[in-house]
Amino acid sequence: MSNGTLHRYTAFSSDPDGGNPAGIWIGDALPDAATMQKIAADVGYSETAFVAPQRGAEREIRYYSPEAEVPFCGHATIATGVALGAIDGDGDYRLATRVGEVPVSVRMRDGVREAALTSVAPRHEPVPEALLDAALSTLGWTRDALDPAIPPVRAFGGAWHLVLAVADARTLDRLDYDFDRLKALMLAEDLTTLQLVWRESDEVFHARDPFPVGGVVEDPATGAAAAALGGYLRDAGLLRAPASLLIRQGEAMGRPSRLHVGIPVSGGIVVSGTAVPIA
Repeated sequence: MSNGTLHRYTAFSSDPDGGNPAGIWIGDALPDAATMQKIAADVGYSETAFVAPQRGAEREIRYYSPEAEVPFCGHATIATGVALGAIDGDGDYRLATRVGEVPVSVRMRDGVREAALTSVAPRHEPVPEALLDAALSTLGWTRDALDPAIPPVRAFGGAWHLVLAVADARTLDRLDYDFDRLKALMLAEDLTTLQLVWRESDEVFHARDPFPVGGVVEDPATGAAAAALGGYLRDAGLLRAPASLLIRQGEAMGRPSRLHVGIPVSGGIVVSGTAVPIA
């Protein structure tokens, strides 16, 4: 087995009791898949990142939920960047993920270390009517609850997400869904989370992300979904780039998270935030 050290950080918060916890295994070579899956299950967080080798700006990285490998995870990438900054120094790292290279910039700001990832090129596509109806059914929502200004899409920023925007914040507040039905639907449709959002203003969104395919009822902060949303809003002409957004997530769970989304005119979406160790 490869030698490595397991770290625990929470991302998109400067409070160890906020944000989204991630395991970060850093070693000289990646363990085999079965070992990575077992470690992730033992850690029990929504994601654990596995990073090798231990030195240099270029790293290989893989992401595992307690139940399965996922192609890309934003909050674990932010946590990894901050951990690498603490261990090897701030600067620019290049992470080789299953979906392509993801640059991560690590800096200190106001005494707190933060990381910024640049996603692979985002894309989006229409939602088949059957998928939309099935997803709404598992949520107990109707089409009338959706915001007509932000149509439903499948959106990609390293992993696929179903983006559903609601017109009323109270719809998001009352989130309660059929775990087993939604998990089966998402596995069949290759969806990592549902990116359920309410737009408070042009620059502030609230998000909640069911993650049953990872064995998790709800994700407190979802960086990959934030990248997917930013790419969709830009490429569909729903905002004018360059732009920046704040996504507030995790508040209903008691783990408030702040995801900063930078949307350039073209290319990958920049998702940034702080991360701190969990005692």
